Formats: sequence, structure tokens, C-alpha cells
Amino acid sequence: MPTARTLRAQQGDGPFELADEPAYRAWRATKLERYPTAIEQLVVQIEDPFSISASERDAIRERCGRANMAVYAFPPSLDETAQRRAVLQLGRFMGLEAVEDHRSRDQDGLVAIEVVESGGRLGYIPYTNRPIAWHTDGYYNFHGPDRAVQAMILHCVRDADGGENGLLDHEIAYLRLRDENPGHIEALMHPQAMSIPENVEPSGRVRPTNVGPVFYVDPRSGALGMRYTARTRSIAWRDDPATRDAADALARILATDPLVLRARLRPGWGLICNNVLHDRTGFTTRQNAGRLLYRIRYHGLIA
Repeated sequence: MPTARTLRAQQGDGPFELADEPAYRAWRATKLERYPTAIEQLVVQIEDPFSISASERDAIRERCGRANMAVYAFPPSLDETAQRRAVLQLGRFMGLEAVEDHRSRDQDGLVAIEVVESGGRLGYIPYTNRPIAWHTDGYYNFHGPDRAVQAMILHCVRDADGGENGLLDHEIAYLRLRDENPGHIEALMHPQAMSIPENVEPSGRVRPTNVGPVFYVDPRSGALGMRYTARTRSIAWRDDPATRDAADALARILATDPLVLRARLRPGWGLICNNVLHDRTGFTTRQNAGRLLYRIRYHGLIA
């Protein structure tokens, strides 16, 4: 595991290097100037998901350049099988190839996010109707930037009453923390900032303790990544005042920041993003058909 000093050395100069204040200030000004203030500014209509146009692709890239995320809308005429194929096609078209080997994935890499009452997904909060606190995906399985979850698609097949997502670009969280106190960034980039304890599944499979930073920079791309959960159980923060202060500041930002956007995905709509911060409100399942989303996660950024 690299030290905090090694991680900083890998970053070199740039906006995420604490010593490079001019680069940070230039990046910060552009980020805030371009950042969307309403969810509608992120929506891209996709006329034919099996033949995505260059302008549709560029529109997704533009929104991801501004906020690390876009909301797309497929035509309402697609059935569930077609939507499944369309999600996979969208990922490939956006340059996402390295699919995470998730324990609950189907052969094509998609994970069905739905309420379950039995099976291997039972007991994990995404597969319930309960609220989910702020997090980035894959925070419990970090093994360096090259194997981190860096991008994902979350596609709604059937919605419910509730199930709204809060969304915040992790770069905005970094910006707010650095503006408040650069020491927050120093603490959260420590390679032992946040630990997720060992988890033993009912099958006997063991997921070992996972230790890593909250913020990190991918040395290949210079992109900022984030590994975070606001959960208060089954988590251990590095036991020092600076880390505790930084974690408290981050929680406060997520609760109050005016740039947090909220959206409830409609059927045929989806979020494609570079693993931004998100949460979920609780929901009530309708009698005719339960809420169903497809999720796929990638080791790699949206091109």
C-alpha cells in the first residue's frame, strides 16, 4: 500500500496537488462556472440506443466533462430485453470496456437492483426498499486506482413511489473541502483514511478488510477518484483528529450543498457517470411490478 507521500508524488503538478495552488484556482473557477444547477441540464435524449449519433455521444461527454455525469433517456417503446441490450451498447459506445466482476452480476455484467426476499443478495441494502446513505460505488473493494470502480451506468426499467437519488460530482466535494481547509484533503488522501471491516457472507465467502484513501488521483489519467460511504456501521475512520474533522465536514457538505441535484429516474432513463456521489430515498413498491434498475460498473472512465 503506497504512502500518502507516494500518492502525492504520483500526482505531480495539477489541480489535485495541494502544492499547485495556481492550477487548482484555474480549475476551480472553470468547474464552478460550468457546473449545472438543475438536473434538466444533464438530460440527453437518445433517439435510437442501437445507433447512437455522434451528437448524442458528444452531448453525454460534454455533461460528463462538466459534472462527471449525464442522465440519458431511451425511447419509451423499448421492452425490458431491449433495454438490457441498450445499456450494454451505451457503455461500449462511450468507451467503457473493463466490466467489474461483481458477485451478483449476470453473464453480461448487469446487476439487477430490486427488492429480494431470498438468495445471495438478501440482506444487502441495495436490494431492499430502504434509504441508502451517500456513497460512491465499490468503496468496499478498493485495490488501487487501476482496479477501482471508476464509472457506472444505473438504468431504470420500472420505477416506484420514491427511490429518488441525490447526486453530487465528487470533484465538487473535493473543492468544498479544500476551500474550507486543505488539511481535510491531506487527511482524506491518506492511504489508511477509511477501512471497511471483513464481511462473511452466508455462503461462507469472506470479503477481507479493505483499507484505502477517500480521495485518490489515477496516475494514468490524472483524474480524481473517490471512495466513500456515509454509513456509520461497518466502517472505521483513521483514528486521528484531522480525519474525524474531515469526515464530519464532508458529511455536512453532502447534507447542505446547494449544488446537490435530485432526480427520480423514470422508466427508460439512466445515469451514466464517473462514479459520482449519490444516495437513494426509500420507496414503496407498486403492486403490479416492483422497482427494477440495471447497474453495471467499470474499471475505466467515460472517454
